[in-house]
Amino acid sequence: MGGQQRVYRQRIRSTQSLKKIFRAMELIAASRIGKARDRVTAAAPYSRAITRAISAVATHSNVEHPLTSERHDTNRAAVLVVSADRGMAGAYSANAIRESERLRERLEAEGKEIVQFAAGRRAVSYFNFRHRELAGKWTGGSDSPDVETANEIANALYEAFTASVEDGGVAEIHIVYTHFASMVSQEPRVIRLLPLEIVEGVAEPGEDVEPLYAFEPSPEAVLDAALPRYIEARVYTCLLQSAASELANRQRAMNTAVSNAEDIIRQYTRLANSARQAEITQEISEIVSGADALAAS
Repeated sequence: MGGQQRVYRQRIRSTQSLKKIFRAMELIAASRIGKARDRVTAAAPYSRAITRAISAVATHSNVEHPLTSERHDTNRAAVLVVSADRGMAGAYSANAIRESERLRERLEAEGKEIVQFAAGRRAVSYFNFRHRELAGKWTGGSDSPDVETANEIANALYEAFTASVEDGGVAEIHIVYTHFASMVSQEPRVIRLLPLEIVEGVAEPGEDVEPLYAFEPSPEAVLDAALPRYIEARVYTCLLQSAASELANRQRAMNTAVSNAEDIIRQYTRLANSARQAEITQEISEIVSGADALAAS
């Protein structure tokens, strides 16, 4: 009985230590999620504005630009997956990777060869474990992305799209990221970054974008200058959305872990008390039996 109590007490202490770690991680995620949401909100106006500008050029001009035209000289398709650097975030990374696998199956069914890019250690480890070659990988700061990393990723994707077939050029680029809708709702999404596909933020209802812009010196020059900025803005927005989603998932997962740890502590405390009571009962029985034996003699 004494041995059982020691085991239960040791497990209680171990669970209490884990609970402190989980609580600390929950508080850290909770303190950072506000800043992450503010960064998503702050980046939205610029992303909408440049999207509307690019849409105006692409829609209201007859310009044939490499970034707005389909490539038919290669069947390669690049896929960038945005995941977390660390665990303890529930199914955040797993959901993004699972969505990328569905995208991969769909593209391969269309006869396309996949060129894989990965952001975040979880995705990098996943593809390395399956011996899949990565054309580009970025780790560190997944829950607090910076502009420099976003620009580096955007430049790598831009170069892959504009490269020749002999140099490994791709015909299209997709990004798999996690969209932050609210603290309780985050969902993995896929966007086709290139060739340009304007699907959001073009204009408000009843608003026409054409009169707002004059293309100087020419639509071609505007596209050459603005499209790289557009790509950087889209990549950065995806990273910010994913960062906010990661922190929200981590806070929720750690809150659940704290609750589970408390349940385990209560369970082991009851078991330890039961073992103690059994030990006391056994000691009393032994004393009574000894007294009866002495009285009988």
